[in-house]
Amino acid sequence: MSHQFLPLEIHTSAMNDMKSHGEDAFPNECCGFFYGEEKNGVRVVLFAKRIENVKEGDQRRRFEISGKDYMKAERFATKEGLTLLGIYHSHPLHPAIPSEHDLAVAMPWFSYVIVSVENAGVDHVRSWQLSTERQFKEEIIK
Repeated sequence: MSHQFLPLEIHTSAMNDMKSHGEDAFPNECCGFFYGEEKNGVRVVLFAKRIENVKEGDQRRRFEISGKDYMKAERFATKEGLTLLGIYHSHPLHPAIPSEHDLAVAMPWFSYVIVSVENAGVDHVRSWQLSTERQFKEEIIK
């Protein structure tokens, strides 16, 4: 059965938060969660929340989210009446295309927003979702 990917509508403030986090963390990868709701066939991203990249060692090529931060994110979504829609992270000096590592740790249903950051700042942003065949498919950002 094929999974229906919904387009993402990312509020300007949420997009700006993801971009500024990528620039602030540069040359390391940043990471965070984003929240919102599914409404009229669109995933509406209302806001993004920074979290600490807990990856030990070189954070220029990897990010890691602690189990505690996942639990906090789920609790926060429930408390606020929102849905945890996905995870964002940055790719310093690389395009916003998922890596093999991104694929290995991805979960179905979540959207994965990747912010490509160059020396001069954010270059581009793309979003991906895992298919039932465990491959990333690009999502439309409205």
